[in-house]
Amino acid sequence: MTSMQGRDTSDEPGDEPGDAGDQDAGEASSDRAGATKGVAWDDSRTRRAMVLHPAVRGGGRSDVPDPATGADGPGRQQAASRPPAPERPPEARLAEAVGLAHAIELDVVESRIVKLHRRRPGTLLGEGTVQELKGLIEHREIGLVVIDAALTPVQQRNLEKSWACKVIDRTGLILEIFGARARTKEGQLQVELAALSYQRSRLVRSWTHLERQRGGRGFLAGPGESQLEIDRRLIDERMIRLKKELETVVRTRGLHRKARQRVPFPVVALVGYTNAGKSTLFNRLTTAEVLAKDMLFATLDPTMRGVALGGGRRMILSDTVGFISDLPHQLVAAFRATLEEVREADIVLHVRDMSDPHAAAQRSDVESVLRSLEIDLASVTMIEVMNKIDLLAPGERHSVEALAARTPDAVAVSAVDGTGIAQLLAMIEAKLAATMVEVEIEVPLADGATMAWLYQHGRVIARTDGETCARMVVGLSPADQARFARRLSGQPAC
Repeated sequence: MTSMQGRDTSDEPGDEPGDAGDQDAGEASSDRAGATKGVAWDDSRTRRAMVLHPAVRGGGRSDVPDPATGADGPGRQQAASRPPAPERPPEARLAEAVGLAHAIELDVVESRIVKLHRRRPGTLLGEGTVQELKGLIEHREIGLVVIDAALTPVQQRNLEKSWACKVIDRTGLILEIFGARARTKEGQLQVELAALSYQRSRLVRSWTHLERQRGGRGFLAGPGESQLEIDRRLIDERMIRLKKELETVVRTRGLHRKARQRVPFPVVALVGYTNAGKSTLFNRLTTAEVLAKDMLFATLDPTMRGVALGGGRRMILSDTVGFISDLPHQLVAAFRATLEEVREADIVLHVRDMSDPHAAAQRSDVESVLRSLEIDLASVTMIEVMNKIDLLAPGERHSVEALAARTPDAVAVSAVDGTGIAQLLAMIEAKLAATMVEVEIEVPLADGATMAWLYQHGRVIARTDGETCARMVVGLSPADQARFARRLSGQPAC
């Protein structure tokens, strides 16, 4: 794979505001976005990919407004009042985009940063850059170009016509990954809904030979549906069906959640940037065998397992989908049902990859997505899990461990070798215990079932046995207090 910075050709002749690329931006496309007329795609060639990260000179993001909404991407308006997130350098963003391409087994034969003076409405890139890359694409026999930014449908079409190869943007690439990773019926429904939402925004004037079909049976009838309108109607109908099916998923999840509340096990949810080690930590805590690979979005479908705590107590650990910068708003909306588990969790474990030089930016991205789910971070019981300390040099590891020691609600761990796991479990137990209320209870010594219930669901602080009864001081959550009161109702006093 070659990685290099492309020279700035955005001001070369032929790239003035009146050039062909900008003129096309004002014209309606005559083809479907994402499918260039007259190009027959060769699947073997399509696996050979080039990844480009457009970087605007003078700072600022290369992303254009989201083509589906006209807004500045997911959660940008809500984030306007927040402190700005730390920006990654273009090299880091390019490396992440290459990692996303590798996640769907693309053969990345070329990757480069393309510097821009300004965004071109017709092609995003300057005309000189487009022509330079065209020669490279033909020479390297590249069949797919990934643009690490948001493209409008017209920009995507114009680039495909110029380069005679497939072009997808960052949103399209992430949707491809999610489509390949979804295994459960719920995950497949969510991905399909997100993909249709994305595709609907990219339908432009198409099928010109059927552009206006005559309605009725005679020539005097008015115009009927255009093919574009038919496509939109079919997509809308399918989206309505998918939303109804997902509503059933939401109801089912709600029933499961109520069932878990009746069996009073606290729920702890894992969140974090993709490839931060959530699944490895999940496997370490639960001895499960969830797929854990050094790959972006290695796992997609949520998983829950029971975990034993001290004193015979248990909790439910939930592993959720990983987050990423500029996560497509379609996916945030579609996966809202799955991510509801985070909102309902008693404790949230934010798993961070401390070996990544841009861990601070990743943390900001995760918090941004959580806010977009209307999660008030100030009211959430959260533990910051500083993971992958085994990959750090001794000096860096010491610094991270010192940082965790002086940071409230933080612990440094290695999910691979188990370092810090005992401290993490102890911190979880302490957080759960903090929600408990101490109550004095008298239980007949002969009532072994009630004794066992208290030891399993509460924290026995003190116990004094008499001749017939045991006087106990037990820490119980408010919900368990109510359950215990119902359990004792109608029974004779000790």
